Amino acid sequence: MATLSSKPGLKHSVTDWDATNKLLSDIAEYRRKASHDICQEGRALRNETANKASWLESDSNRRLSDRIHDISHWKELLEFCVQEVDREMDALTLSKEAAERALASLTLPLEVTVDCLTMREGRRGSELVSDLVEVELKKEVRVIDEAQHALQQQIDQSFEELCLLQEARHQLTLDLQNKMEALDADMSCLSLTVTSSEISLKPQPTRIPHGSSTPQQWVQFSHHNVTRAQQEMQASQQLRENISTTRVQVQNELEAQRTVLQFALRKRTHNLEQAKDELQWQLKTTKDQIMDMEEDIRGLEDDLQAKMSPLKLSHTRLENRTKRPGMDLCWDEVQSGLVSEAKQLEGIIQSLHEKLSQAQHSLQDLRHHEACMLEDLSRKQDTLSLETRTQEIRQRLFTASQKQSYPIAAVPLTNYSKRLNGKVA
Repeated sequence: MATLSSKPGLKHSVTDWDATNKLLSDIAEYRRKASHDICQEGRALRNETANKASWLESDSNRRLSDRIHDISHWKELLEFCVQEVDREMDALTLSKEAAERALASLTLPLEVTVDCLTMREGRRGSELVSDLVEVELKKEVRVIDEAQHALQQQIDQSFEELCLLQEARHQLTLDLQNKMEALDADMSCLSLTVTSSEISLKPQPTRIPHGSSTPQQWVQFSHHNVTRAQQEMQASQQLRENISTTRVQVQNELEAQRTVLQFALRKRTHNLEQAKDELQWQLKTTKDQIMDMEEDIRGLEDDLQAKMSPLKLSHTRLENRTKRPGMDLCWDEVQSGLVSEAKQLEGIIQSLHEKLSQAQHSLQDLRHHEACMLEDLSRKQDTLSLETRTQEIRQRLFTASQKQSYPIAAVPLTNYSKRLNGKVA
């Protein structure tokens, strides 16, 4: 007799068994497909990263080459600018020395002119005036003083400009040294490859170093240094031109002033003779005018005296008519006419008084002026003698001053702005 199995547990059906087998097959197929996809993606990623790494290296090399080209361009420009600054400093030094020599050469002309002015102080009274000779002598002193001031100012400006040029050159030199070091660093980086023995991993290679600048700041810094040096060279060139122009102008003005003085000295005696003749004529006409004025004053006095009787008559009539009694004290046409007549006569007499006073004052002025002209005529006659001697003394001083010379050294001028702008372009 057969016995039943006593093993406990849940038995699966055939359907469950088939489903389990199918599930294992599906999972296996899914895992294989996922693995295959990962392998394909890995191969694609390897190819992509290899190409990208190669492109990144090539792009970095290109950027390094461009950077080296930019640094080399600015290095050449800075070197050229330093040379130009050196040449300009030499040229400005020559101009400064020439200005110092020109300043020293003005001592003797100033002494001669001051001696002439001191000598002409011997004139007295109203003849001690700033006549043509006096004006020209003072003008010569002023021209020399202004020339000394201008030359001294340009000498001081030259010294200051040399300091500014030296400072600009120092900045250019520092910038040039930095450019050379940066050029060496970038050329060294460009020479490295993936097979170079010097390459290695570095800690925090992507950090931003302290004091880093942007490309715009880098360009602006060097451009500022070059522009500043260019501006200082242009200022130095303009200063050299001003020095050269001033020296030529000083020489021309002094020579022209000597010629004018010589002419003024010759003309002075003639002018004094003319002034004396004019004064004598003025004296004659003034005396004639005094006689006419005296006659007019006598006429005014007579007319004034003649107008007093009509005024007295008018006043008397007005006063008598105030004695009319009662209603007969009337402001009639007669009264109005008498009042008008009195006022008009008073106005006439007042006008005659004013005109007489003016005439008497004018006569007094004429007589006073006549006395002044007589005194001035005496002084002019004395001055004629003095001016003749002054001309003789000035002629001797002028002959001595003619021996002075003002050498002018030529300093070459250069247009730095066009040359530097061509380099920058």
